[in-house]
Amino acid sequence: MNIKNAQQEVDNWIKAHGVRYFNELTNMAQLTEEVGEVARIIARRYGEQSEKESDKNKDLGEELADVMFVVLCLANQTGIDLQQAFDKKLDIKTKRDHNRHHNNEKLK
Repeated sequence: MNIKNAQQEVDNWIKAHGVRYFNELTNMAQLTEEVGEVARIIARRYGEQSEKESDKNKDLGEELADVMFVVLCLANQTGIDLQQAFDKKLDIKTKRDHNRHHNNEKLK
């Protein structure tokens, strides 16, 4: 599924199962909360913090999908074609960063 299709799937889901989109500020707060959950898992599982027993069954993929869902909601409600925006960003990063990363001694 491409991003454009994912945006449509989220919109269909909102129309079928939700009453409406939460407003943009509420979704921004939700996004922050979901990113925090991702950060918690990564900090404890891959970082130096110890993982609590209650965190060991947390699914990183599920939490990343939560982030993606809210990002798609925000794109839909603000009229952003996220596929177009992503493609443009990838092109910019490719042109800007190709040699930069290959020449970075820290990455070798």
